[in-house]
Amino acid sequence: MDKQRFTLAVLTIVPLVVACGSEKATSGSGSGSDSGSGASSVAAQRPVTGVDWQVQSITVNGATKNVHGKPYLAFNAKTGKVGGHLGCNAVNATATVRAGHITLGRPSTTRMMCDASLMGTERALLGLFNGQVDYRVDQDTATLTSANGTIVHARADK
Repeated sequence: MDKQRFTLAVLTIVPLVVACGSEKATSGSGSGSDSGSGASSVAAQRPVTGVDWQVQSITVNGATKNVHGKPYLAFNAKTGKVGGHLGCNAVNATATVRAGHITLGRPSTTRMMCDASLMGTERALLGLFNGQVDYRVDQDTATLTSANGTIVHARADK
């Protein structure tokens, strides 16, 4: 009898354990609210990898600079690289992504000369590389902050 009771207990508990871990991480309303039940739901967060992040603004030494060209960065977790365009030149570097942090290697760029405004955007973006960058993703917006104070706000390409 003890073996039968044990088997019955396992068969009763296992489906309950599995059911507890199968909740979806998004709200049914899509608004991040819980329809007034007093409990909060967790919205699925967009990852920083696998997205082309279109640069919207760059702040260097407390001054926000105009963004020229169409700069973007794309982090690839599988290859451990970041690639993109800095406004004038293409860029590639190693990129180790961990929760909230990205370690960017030394950048490798093409060597074109462009208009001074494009080169200014490029110089500012190069301030992210060769060190650790903190990141935060909020829906379709990513904020990258380097140890030297360079802050980049980017929007997910749709």
